[in-house]
Amino acid sequence: MDKDKIVEKGAIHAHHAHHASDAHDAPVRVAEVITVSDRCSSGEREDASGPALVEYLEGQGYEVRRLSVVPDERDQIEWALQEAVGRDCALVLTTGGTGFSPRDVTPEATMAVCERMVPGIPEAMRAASMEITPLGCLSREACGICGSTLIINLPGSPKAALENLSAVVGPVAHGLRILRDGPADCGRA
Repeated sequence: MDKDKIVEKGAIHAHHAHHASDAHDAPVRVAEVITVSDRCSSGEREDASGPALVEYLEGQGYEVRRLSVVPDERDQIEWALQEAVGRDCALVLTTGGTGFSPRDVTPEATMAVCERMVPGIPEAMRAASMEITPLGCLSREACGICGSTLIINLPGSPKAALENLSAVVGPVAHGLRILRDGPADCGRA
């Protein structure tokens, strides 16, 4: 695989304050964003979804360490996901490659990398999208767990990506605490 085709936007330094009570949550609040787009990776189009997701996550208290762009190539998407897992990110968001185009293979790459799937998150996102547009049911997002990392696919449009993520951000934070810190009493949540 030609890893040189991956456009790395580099480390991103979050500008949010940590409180003493947040100290044990630090590993839970570490994220990466991967934009999957042939046009963005070639420089033909500027990535709008990735930066929008970074800004949203930072507003939610996440430290986003990296934003990268990869083409719609399954092996490169899988490689980027595995690299993020290897960097011990709690949350990895992808944006793009979830539609019906023959090159939309982000869900397949995600399923290949994940050990356990989490179907409720994409189901909730599609249900929220259906409240906005009947086309929401056409999104093929997947979500799963690899090691102690949660990977969530989002649509490629900035508006749709933010709408989808905002529909599940609370439950995702709870799930990350369980994934990273061990069992929780969900009945008290």
